[in-house]
Amino acid sequence: MKQVGVLVLSVLVLLLLQATILPQLLSAAVKPDLLLIFTVSCGLLCGREKAVGIGFFSGLLQDLASGNIFGIHTLSKMAIGYLAGLAEQKVFKEHIFLPMAAMLVASLLNSALMLALMTFLGYRIGWSAAMSGEILPSLLYNVLFSVPVHQTVYRLAKRWD
Repeated sequence: MKQVGVLVLSVLVLLLLQATILPQLLSAAVKPDLLLIFTVSCGLLCGREKAVGIGFFSGLLQDLASGNIFGIHTLSKMAIGYLAGLAEQKVFKEHIFLPMAAMLVASLLNSALMLALMTFLGYRIGWSAAMSGEILPSLLYNVLFSVPVHQTVYRLAKRWD
């Protein structure tokens, strides 16, 4: 039960950082998705069940906080958490390049999934403008922030074993 409390508290702290402090420190349009990074790290270290749960909870909170299309973050983070969790048994968890490579792939998949969902819902999206203007810079931030977040989740996961 303590583990669930720590995960919930972590998601809430990351949401607050992402919504309040990071926009002040970084460009307003482009910022890292700390909740995505946390979901992917939990998937790689704890498995798909926890990652799907964390993806659902963090995506739901992000949907509520952002005011965008409701459910789009929830669906995308659950899917990305599931995919990251599939790799749990197949990766060397201590390797420093693991979170960076995983975030590169996860950020691209997350962005493509969100754009596809928005297109499916009838929104006109300029895919090339979205890629160059927001997605690629955000991807770089996600890769940079992935290492400290992953290391923190790794330390927490070792305590739970």
